Amino acid sequence: MIIELENAKKELAELINLIEELGGNIRIDEIEKEYEEYAKKINADGFWDDSEQTQGILKHSKVLSDKIKNFRGLENSIKSAYELAVMAIEEDDGSFAADILNELQELKSGAEEFQLKILLRGEYDKNNAIVSIHPGAGGTEAQDWALMLYRMYTRYAEKHKYKLKLLDMLDGNVAGIKSVTFSVVGENAYGYLKSENGIHKLVRISPFDASGRRHTSFASVEVIPEIDDDIKIEIKSEDIRIESHRASGAGGQHVNKTDSAVRIIHVPTGIIVGCQSERSQTQNKETAMKMLKSKLLEIKEREHLEKIEDIKGEKTNIEWGYQIRSYVLMPYTLVTDKRTGYESGNVNAVMDGDLDGFIKAYLSKIE
Repeated sequence: MIIELENAKKELAELINLIEELGGNIRIDEIEKEYEEYAKKINADGFWDDSEQTQGILKHSKVLSDKIKNFRGLENSIKSAYELAVMAIEEDDGSFAADILNELQELKSGAEEFQLKILLRGEYDKNNAIVSIHPGAGGTEAQDWALMLYRMYTRYAEKHKYKLKLLDMLDGNVAGIKSVTFSVVGENAYGYLKSENGIHKLVRISPFDASGRRHTSFASVEVIPEIDDDIKIEIKSEDIRIESHRASGAGGQHVNKTDSAVRIIHVPTGIIVGCQSERSQTQNKETAMKMLKSKLLEIKEREHLEKIEDIKGEKTNIEWGYQIRSYVLMPYTLVTDKRTGYESGNVNAVMDGDLDGFIKAYLSKIE
């Protein structure tokens, strides 16, 4: 047990060095000073007189406070575990070994998560994510691939304790799906999942081909941040066309007998959003409008446009040459991200939602 404690002590010392390095990277001392300045403003006379300014300061103050708590909490836990390991070794007491080793694993996971989190510096990274998946050409095979991706992100959300809410789904003719849109709710959901935005390619022996031939399929994954209600985006009524229809697919059973599902077309850009998850047409319309505003804002920011009206609505083909990641199941098994070069030979784990390696590689590259 003492040998195990010695190894744990060494790893904890390495974690202390790591956390100090990370503290320097995020300039934790400056963050604490900035937080103190905001605290003075909040406690100053007349602070609550200007409600609009008040909300902005309180919101930013909370962001700073959360960063400080996350960092200092992890730092103190690592140092406490190190001191306990030192004491146990000096007193030749192995009774704490199991507890220290268990805590070491938790602290290593916490440090890795913190490393990933500090890479999120985008304005909307902390927001919920809205994800849409569309199969490319190829009929049933491509539609089945789109469903496989949906399941992959469902597993990812479960692993990270995010809430996944299905917003709209259109079933495939034989199997799979023609489209699906869902929200992933939780802190930094968009910041992590934005790495998934693009064309995903699958190579496998098709279960729908009686001849057992190898097929290549494509599906697009679009990820946008869910905007906060305090962000104002004006959309002219003459620029949208609203259609109602009957819900279909999983999650729509309770409204199948009425035309409560809503689809909104933004005429100038051709962007289409839909929602069928709510219990009334009015609620579905409100959710769809929020999705449209989120999508327009994301495009405006990404393309550095002056205003929403500048969006052209150009589309990328869901086909060969545009893919960001390939998933090969035959003749070998390998998942490769074209942007970062990151690879995983454990395809089953990836399809079961193990995406952290790909996400970290992407965020590190764009840093």
